[in-house]
Amino acid sequence: MTELQSALLLRRQLAELNKNPVEGFSAGLIDDNDLYRWEVLIIGPPDTLYEGGVFKAHLTFPKDYPLRPPKMKFITEIWHPNVDKNGDVCISILHEPGEDKYGYEKPEERWLPIHTVETIMISVISMLADPNGDSPANVDAAKEWREDRNGEFKRKVARCLVASLFFRVSN
Repeated sequence: MTELQSALLLRRQLAELNKNPVEGFSAGLIDDNDLYRWEVLIIGPPDTLYEGGVFKAHLTFPKDYPLRPPKMKFITEIWHPNVDKNGDVCISILHEPGEDKYGYEKPEERWLPIHTVETIMISVISMLADPNGDSPANVDAAKEWREDRNGEFKRKVARCLVASLFFRVSN
């Protein structure tokens, strides 16, 4: 895959999302001159602790996309087992293709070139609704999710929800 083909694919995916928006998120370029850096706004899924929040994240695509996955980082603070404390998202679909050296993930759960921004975002929204506590990026959040979901975990998520609304207004 050449860089030109990669850029054309990203341009096509962006045009498709603008023409046919998908419920739960919106996407656009951070800089109109850089197809490899996107900003997404994710609406907290209904009937979850994240409901009502609007979370900003960045997707950074490699020049050989779709052969390799993008990196995703929340810019808005979020307390979640599968998001590290720096905001980096850790889910199977964003892991490099091939065998998992730890044997936790099957190759078909990891990145495949058939994935699109839409499939990535649907996976992230699903992750918000149903965290994977068995493979956490944020061990503290995972521990609270397992042991005190309706106590300390819920309070920290609620603080992030409020912050997400202020973040949205100020940016």
